[in-house]
Amino acid sequence: MGTENLDKIFNPRRIAVIGASDREKSVGAKLLQNLIGVGYKGVVYPVNPFRPTVQGITAYPNVKKIPWQVDLAVIATPAHTVPQIIEECGAAGVSGVIIVSAGFREAGEEGKAVEKQILKLKNQYDMRIIGPNSLGVMRPRIKLNATFANKTAKLGKIAFISQSAALCASVLDWASEAHVGFSAVVSVGSMLDVDFGDLIDYFGTDIQTTSIVLYVESIKNARKFMSAARGFARAKPIVVVKAGRFRESAEAALFHTGALCGEDAIYDAAFRRAGVVRVEVIHDLFNCSEALAMQPSPTGPKLTIITNAGGPGIMATDLLIAKGGKLSPLSSETIQALENVLPSYCSILNPIDILEEATADRFRKVMEICFKDTNSDGFLIIYTPQGAANPVETAKIIVELARKKRRPILTSLMGEDECWKARGILRKNGIPAFPTPEQAVSTFMYMYSYTKNLELLYETPEELSVEFSIPTFLKEVLRKASREGRNVLSLPESLHFLEAYKIPTIKTLVAKTSEEAVNAASELGYPVVLKVLSQQITHKSRAEGVVLNVWSPARVRASFKELVERVKKYKPKAKFQGVAIQPLIQKKKCEIFIGSKKDPYFGSVIVFGMGGVVVELLKDVGIGFPPLNQVLARRLMEKTGVYKLLESHECSISAKLLEEILVKFSQLVIDFPEIKEIDINPIIVSESDAVAVDARIVIDTEKKLQRNQHHKHLVIAPYPKKYVTRWKLKNGTSVVLRPIKPEDEILVHNLFQSLSEETMRFRFFQVIRDMSHETLTRYCNIDYDREIAIVAETKKEDERIIGVSRLILEPGRNCGEFAVVVGDQWQGLGLGSKLVDYITEIGKDMRLETIGGDILPRNLKMIRLCIKKGFKIEPVDEDTVRAIMKLS
Repeated sequence: MGTENLDKIFNPRRIAVIGASDREKSVGAKLLQNLIGVGYKGVVYPVNPFRPTVQGITAYPNVKKIPWQVDLAVIATPAHTVPQIIEECGAAGVSGVIIVSAGFREAGEEGKAVEKQILKLKNQYDMRIIGPNSLGVMRPRIKLNATFANKTAKLGKIAFISQSAALCASVLDWASEAHVGFSAVVSVGSMLDVDFGDLIDYFGTDIQTTSIVLYVESIKNARKFMSAARGFARAKPIVVVKAGRFRESAEAALFHTGALCGEDAIYDAAFRRAGVVRVEVIHDLFNCSEALAMQPSPTGPKLTIITNAGGPGIMATDLLIAKGGKLSPLSSETIQALENVLPSYCSILNPIDILEEATADRFRKVMEICFKDTNSDGFLIIYTPQGAANPVETAKIIVELARKKRRPILTSLMGEDECWKARGILRKNGIPAFPTPEQAVSTFMYMYSYTKNLELLYETPEELSVEFSIPTFLKEVLRKASREGRNVLSLPESLHFLEAYKIPTIKTLVAKTSEEAVNAASELGYPVVLKVLSQQITHKSRAEGVVLNVWSPARVRASFKELVERVKKYKPKAKFQGVAIQPLIQKKKCEIFIGSKKDPYFGSVIVFGMGGVVVELLKDVGIGFPPLNQVLARRLMEKTGVYKLLESHECSISAKLLEEILVKFSQLVIDFPEIKEIDINPIIVSESDAVAVDARIVIDTEKKLQRNQHHKHLVIAPYPKKYVTRWKLKNGTSVVLRPIKPEDEILVHNLFQSLSEETMRFRFFQVIRDMSHETLTRYCNIDYDREIAIVAETKKEDERIIGVSRLILEPGRNCGEFAVVVGDQWQGLGLGSKLVDYITEIGKDMRLETIGGDILPRNLKMIRLCIKKGFKIEPVDEDTVRAIMKLS
């Protein structure tokens, strides 16, 4: 489903209230009251089979009896009646439905069965449904209040989407007092159909909305959510508060990864990867979204605080440091200038206390000086109503000085009456104003979090070599384990996976007898390590199943015997399968851990942190999602203490080596959806290298992969390597046609720089002199679920991209927008024709119904090419024609 039918819910012309009532305080009565007589210009029809009129309006026995086409049906009837009503709505051509009724899956199996009926009918009639258990929706701009709430939202630019109907109603009460306005309020309820991903897509393109705030309890379709959030996070800040941070109990984890990777930590990682800001409490939700919409986000965590009261300045500083921020160091020029305008008894330090006697003019002079200091990433002005400065006058000065400033300015005016009026002046002029300094500091740090998250999304990674072909013998390892009824691979089998992906792995030999162990130790060279092999023992250290520093054949024999006895003692029924023998690494600096597990909602996640036997105790981990590139791998590691140790002077290992290991590990996880959980623990880090010495893999024996389901275990679409192919130009030059990558930014920049003005105008409808990093990342760092770009790469002289074709899918995934450009010196060699053919084939593979593209009328070559390929050319206006092709 696309977002087009959501217009029937958020911009309806005719609404049917099914279950409308005269009964005072009933849901049906309140719904109708909120829709009539409030300025909504559409038509509202009560539906009640037992009454000819409801609240003085003609009622209809069912929606099919309404003689006009209804866009939206709001259903407030008992759960068991809803399937029949949905069928009637579908037959009547109703496209949008809101179900406020309760009593569905939360009521047990019978309620789940009712939901299944509703879903079947929804799909049959191509409807969109919000709910069940929804409070409804509001669109203040058109005065639509299709809820049973007691308060109506004020007009603003925030889209508020809540999974809790009760919280939605409470926020409306709070927002009314706090003068917070909304472009929309949506209570999603149980999300039987319309979910967070759909609504981010919809409000991401809504010109009335500048920021999106979410109250989340759980995310059912994580891949859709991540795709939508990543698509719009840069254009419109998305701020979320997630309930249920802690669980009182957790299932016992088979491996370390499961124990380290809790649900809330996964949500945290998902929000960071999607560019979403997570806050802790409701008022931060709206403070942050408003501030991000009003002010530029800070490029760093350094804040300059100007205050007329020392206490609030100190409190603001304490919270700033506690949240990871810093006080800006004042430059020598700033200090000198402040000494010239402030009394000698003022302390020229940040926070800058200009004292309670400060006048509005003193505020002005200090702000003028500080706003010029480039050391600061943002400014906080704290005012307390105790001195000579008038709050309204001070607010007007702040507004005047803040114009054209490119760094965020936040204010805290502590008090009511005149301070309340001053805060209103500031907000009206796009300057966030808070009643307490703590709220202002929290908002600044959340704004910086948004900056960091976007950097994670769009920083250009270095190219790392990763082998894409899946080693076929590993599939046989999995089949063998499955035939034998095993879901846990042995140590040697697990290490085979690492070796195949060129992850540095220690040489390991297997011995089933003590004499074989002696021979293996001699081959490897002393000293060695002996590790017990048993299918029934997962954590060897708990069974004392590892013997270190074995120096002689005699000690090998004795250690072998000891391990046999320890297995019997630890788990008498365990089958002893021999020992793994490895050389002892003697000069280690530290141990790290890398693992992955499948989360039921977010699919495979990757964990990095301090390794060894204390891994679960320390819980020093960072969490991320495949696919990883060099930047994402580094950001994942930076979240941990062990990475700071590795960066210190005590360890000379290259961070790039660990980045390569993580990227290769990510590819392994991508290629094998059969892997349910995998631990590499430890990877031993020495002076100049890192080597894996132990690994365990659990395979998913319950689920069999269906056709086209290969990457369903991933929440972010991986690189679509199936579209990599080779081709030759008419002059014999060999080119590789492949999907674009974030690493291509420099090559794409070079292509765009080489284009003539005419070619540039034909592709972009304007001449672009230079493309910024931000623009280039939009072309290179893409979501393969939403668009595909095929580059033509040649290495004839040096590596270069000579042409690009692009296909952008609409949210409904039924149609796509295409464009093609070929470098001037490569035109006339058949590349443009090939790129059009290839992008058309990809559109068919994606099961699109149509593709289309806008063309300038004077771009005759492209028009003739499209006609030759079977496109239909239609005029759009005097400056544009459109090429359209039906694919199915």
